[in-house]
Amino acid sequence: MSEHDKENLEKPLCAGPAGKPSVPSWRIPAGAWDTHFHVLGPAHRFPFDLGRKYTPPDAPFERCLDMHKTLGIDRGFVVHANVHGFDNSVDLDAMKQSQGRYLGVVRLGEQTTAQQCRALHAQGVRGVRFAFNPAHGGTLDRGTFDHVLSCMADLGWFVDLHFEGEALPGLMSWIEAIPAEVVIDHFGRVDPSKSLDSEPIRNLLALAERPNIWVKITGADRISRAGVPYRDVLPLAHRLVGIAADRLLWGSDWPHTGYFDASQVPDAGVLLDALAAMIPDTAIRNKVLVDNPLKLLVRCGGDLQPQN
Repeated sequence: MSEHDKENLEKPLCAGPAGKPSVPSWRIPAGAWDTHFHVLGPAHRFPFDLGRKYTPPDAPFERCLDMHKTLGIDRGFVVHANVHGFDNSVDLDAMKQSQGRYLGVVRLGEQTTAQQCRALHAQGVRGVRFAFNPAHGGTLDRGTFDHVLSCMADLGWFVDLHFEGEALPGLMSWIEAIPAEVVIDHFGRVDPSKSLDSEPIRNLLALAERPNIWVKITGADRISRAGVPYRDVLPLAHRLVGIAADRLLWGSDWPHTGYFDASQVPDAGVLLDALAAMIPDTAIRNKVLVDNPLKLLVRCGGDLQPQN
């Protein structure tokens, strides 16, 4: 047995989606975006990183596309997952196969060059992700961050941040000083069971007021303490809508990595129904699904690749 195979066997296996998501109970607007999903594997073509914390089941492009067709989603940002390390091949392949339907958010490191960023931009990359939430692996090296930021500076890309909610107070001054559009994953991973006046939530709401900060109202399942239909997330979501309705984004977070109990893996259709409860106003909801991703795109490269 190879060392690679041994390493794979030592990683805990996480669950994945059981099948197609349910169809949402409301009509998804034409041109809707999923701004946060992953394509994983197949592992025989795109091996998982040896340093990952767990091994997910394959979630290849074909299943992802089928999921979006079921939901009524037209476009999206395929977001790099830490299980693939610094190899963005799986994301670039998905973008190419999508024929303009998907744009990309990649992971870059200290060896990145400005020339490489320009080449990625030509392939449809519009953002770079720094995922340092401990549960999913990855750490924040601010020296590497500054280097990558300088390499992408002329392209206008956004910075995508995934961190632990309790870490937010210590990250505030750093995030406020980032000279780029900043997208915060999964409600900042704050705890909705705490008061809206708790420090991490106050920090998140303060960031949401800044004109270059965007918040993904994704991963309600990850932060909820009550479970489906995630009603404990509603007060936070409603407050964010009141502050930054024109800078909120939605994503499915498919294939919902990091769950080890298959019964806990969320249904993307149910997550869209939860979005309707978070944003009952149809016009604002359409803005979040259609207009806001396009506005972010204009700020981060200016062009939308045509679908073939």
